Order: sequence, then C-alpha cells, then structure tokens
Amino acid sequence: MKIGVAGTGHLGKIHLKCIGLIPDYDLAGFYDPNPDIAAEVAREFGVKAYPSLEEMLADVDVLDIVSPTTTHFELAKLGLEAGCHVFIEKPVTSDSEECRKLLELSEKRPGQKIQIGHVERFNPAFLALEDIGLKPGFIEGHRLANFNPRGTDVSVVLDLMIHDLDLILKMVGSPVKQVHAKGVAILSKSHDICNARIEFENGTVVNLTASRMSLKAMRKLRVFQEGAYIALDFLEKEAQIIRFLEEGEDVPADREIMELPTAEGTRRILVDFAEKKEVNAIKMELESFYECISSDSQPYVSLEDGFKALDLAEKIMAASGEKKA
Repeated sequence: MKIGVAGTGHLGKIHLKCIGLIPDYDLAGFYDPNPDIAAEVAREFGVKAYPSLEEMLADVDVLDIVSPTTTHFELAKLGLEAGCHVFIEKPVTSDSEECRKLLELSEKRPGQKIQIGHVERFNPAFLALEDIGLKPGFIEGHRLANFNPRGTDVSVVLDLMIHDLDLILKMVGSPVKQVHAKGVAILSKSHDICNARIEFENGTVVNLTASRMSLKAMRKLRVFQEGAYIALDFLEKEAQIIRFLEEGEDVPADREIMELPTAEGTRRILVDFAEKKEVNAIKMELESFYECISSDSQPYVSLEDGFKALDLAEKIMAASGEKKA
C-alpha cells in the first residue's frame, strides 16, 4: 500500500521514520512546499520529494497529513478527491466548521478511510483499560509541559489539552452538558495555561488543567468511580488500578491485596499495576490505519472522534474567553 506524507516538520520526520518501520506500507515519498526543507529531508531519509502535492496524490493510496493545522482541511479534501485514504494529525482541522465539511465529504466516499492522530489512544496506560468496565463519576487530569515556541501558534487547549479531551470523551461516552474554563496568556498571544470543568449529561464531572509553562512535565489522569480508583501516567506509560473486591471474590495468590476497615466492616482492595510496555505509539496508530483499510473496518480514532474533541476544545476556549485558532 503506497503512502505519501504531507509536511516534514518535527512530527512529519517522525512519521517518515515510523512508516519506514512498517513493511505493509510502501513509502512513495513526501511533499513539502518549502524546496530547501524538501531537499534536506530527501537527503536525510533517502526518499522522494514530490514537486507538487497533486503529483504525489496521483501516485499513492494513502495520504498522511502532518502539516500545520491550518492546512489540514484543504489537504484532506484534495486527498479524498484523489481517491486516497487519509490520516490526519490532531487537531483534525482549524475549527469544527471545517471538520463538518470534511464529514460531509467523507459520507460521499464511504470506502475511503479517515483516521485522526490522537496518539494517546495507543499509550499502554490507556490500552490497559480495555478490559475494565468504566463508569467514571469524576476524572481529574494534568497535562503540563515546558515552554516550546513550536506549539504557541494555537491555544494550549488545542496544543495539549485536546489529547485528554479525546480520552475522556471515549471513557465517558455521554454528551457534554456544561463547560466552565479559565485561561491565561503568559508568553504567547494565546492561552498558555487553562483549567476546564466539564459536566456531562450522565453526571460525570471532569476537571482538566493544561499548561505549557511548567518546569516539570506531567501527563496524568485520575479516574474515580464506584468501587474503583484508576491512575494513568502517560509519560511513564503506566496504569494503576485499585478496586474493592466483592465478598468471596477469588484472586490469584501473587496479586497484591490490602485490607481497609469501613463502617460496613473490613473490605479487601486489589491493587493492580498494568504491565509497563515500551511502545512506539505513532507506529502503532499508523499500523492500525493500515489494518482498518485492509480489513475495511472502522478507524480506531474516527473523523467523528476528531470532530467531538475539537468541538469540545472550542467550547472550552469560548468559556475561557479565547477565540478559535
């Protein structure tokens, strides 16, 4: 399956490396509108630099969009019109209106797949939840990063928080009822730190903080639900699951059990640490897109998922007093 990459910035180069590790893909080359960058990347990776996007689209089955967000809609539109399957890095488009138009275009081409690059879905910490019955009552999250000028063309909500928005929408599975938010611009024209409180129709409440002005990086979610507490560390790729055992419930002898006195008597608590795995999440998401195309199945992160995360991000930005990107 021939694939071409649009955009060869920091993340685009990572995509080129990862595609080179996936034997199911035939990396045809890439397109970058800057001829100097294109020549440099072609030498570095030993792959073809197409002189135009149109020429690359005529030569590939899959378009991988890793360009600035402002270009996502137009590139995806051209890719679909050329008959390609399309992978789009997050956020899916500049705004939700563009994404709505993309949804309309995709509905007319049901055989062409679109997947969005919400890469934290492939983090081992999140994958550890696949066999757990999630019914969150409250979720608290912190995504903190050092200042990096590379991401400051957009709000911290679109730069960082959107990762967690996608995850909580997946976990909660309920429409958003209400959003409260506060953001502050410190070194950028857009907000560098933002806190959001999100209430869902099913009663779940989420409190998220995203900052790109931190001295210490942190990417954590804490999930609280009846009978269980789940701690996810996306930097360490670890998940800790603590839950009350039912009376008479058997567990393997090698599992860690704690006892806690309560008003109803002593309760047993199972402390479970998901196996830590070192994975290449970007490689995994690109592999999953290949599987989606080859098996004609649904993308692991669909275009609709990308729209929902972007729409919620816009609601948070509006609540915090910040305009759309």
